[in-house]
Amino acid sequence: MNTVVEVSGLRKTYGCLEAVGGIDLKIGRGEIFGILGHNGAGKTTTVECVLGTRKADSGSIHVLGLDPIRDRKRLYARVGVQFQESRYQDKLRVSEACRVAASLYPRVGDWKSLLARFGLAAKEKTCVNELSGGERQKLSVVLALMNEPELIFLDELTTGLDPAARRGIWKYLKEQKAAGTTIVLTSHYMDEVEFLCDRIALLKEGKIAAQGTPAELIGLHGVKNLEEVFLRYMEKDPEEIQEAV
Repeated sequence: MNTVVEVSGLRKTYGCLEAVGGIDLKIGRGEIFGILGHNGAGKTTTVECVLGTRKADSGSIHVLGLDPIRDRKRLYARVGVQFQESRYQDKLRVSEACRVAASLYPRVGDWKSLLARFGLAAKEKTCVNELSGGERQKLSVVLALMNEPELIFLDELTTGLDPAARRGIWKYLKEQKAAGTTIVLTSHYMDEVEFLCDRIALLKEGKIAAQGTPAELIGLHGVKNLEEVFLRYMEKDPEEIQEAV
């Protein structure tokens, strides 16, 4: 496997709270990898440490062969990031948001084509604060993709979108995967994860409770879908689950 993200022994605490307790991950090129868990499981902290926006207490992290803290500028030229909550200046128009984002990268693609692909072409002159929640979510995805990244991080990417818009984004991500782009996503929609992800890591209380392909985990527990796997891990201690299978 051509490894794009490699994490070993990642730990992060906030006072007495251990948010991430010794995580190991390897994510390959062209893979869609899901990081799942209940609220407070450590998903966001893990992604922030991998991106270098939050400094880990211990462990090693390499992304595209770079150190996310020391090599942040070089790394961010090759990575796209969509956060669940994005804030924009009041009265900033969609086209202005795109131009500002484009100015941050040495290379950008055709962001107008991206707006059209995500159904936002008619909104170029619209102020971002006048967009619907779903439209703002799609804009945040467009901004994450405009530098044609090798690696994309997506945080709850389809929250607030209608079923047709969700499917449209899924199709686009599958196309990006086919072109060799690596995608790391978090989601609470298990149908989305099951459809998109090659492998997943399921976090519980800052540790990896399970890791593998969705099909492997579904088969391991003899259930119908990934949602049942998720609920089983969230409701029980992982050691109890292993003893039962």
